Amino acid sequence: MRHGLSRAASWLRHAADAIAAAMLATMFLSFIITILFRYVLNWPAGWASELSTVMWIWLVLFGAAFLLREEDEIRFDIVYGSVRPGIRRFMTVIAALGLVGLFLISLPAVWDYVTFMRVQRTSYLRIRYDWLYSIYVVFAVAIICRYLWLGARAAIGHDPMAGNSNLERGE
Repeated sequence: MRHGLSRAASWLRHAADAIAAAMLATMFLSFIITILFRYVLNWPAGWASELSTVMWIWLVLFGAAFLLREEDEIRFDIVYGSVRPGIRRFMTVIAALGLVGLFLISLPAVWDYVTFMRVQRTSYLRIRYDWLYSIYVVFAVAIICRYLWLGARAAIGHDPMAGNSNLERGE
């Protein structure tokens, strides 16, 4: 059972990597097309610029929701990294509770805003804004789930820095 879950998680991680890579490639190609159209052909390229912006928004939020690992986040952790594991676990639980609480409080307003924006479309590609901004709802739910998981693990005794600190590995 555990091996099957591990295999499924690995497959989902690879799929998320592939989706992010496709978004990055699309963003890069639309950026190149923008330059080519604007400065070489002297044609309008608003659609390519808009596509690049849409891909950037989706790539950042999709990546933060599904690809960013806890040890990959950039932090100023001088205090956090220098305290005993028990205090670090307590700090993790408090931070997780705060983040989960804030995201949960904001979620109804975020949902209302995103669904309200279905009445507008982007200028060139005519993408409905509710579709464009829906990635933020996905991001918020993923952050809630991630910090519930991290907080629960810290509460039962798992040290958040055990074996995954870049400083401990000498990087």
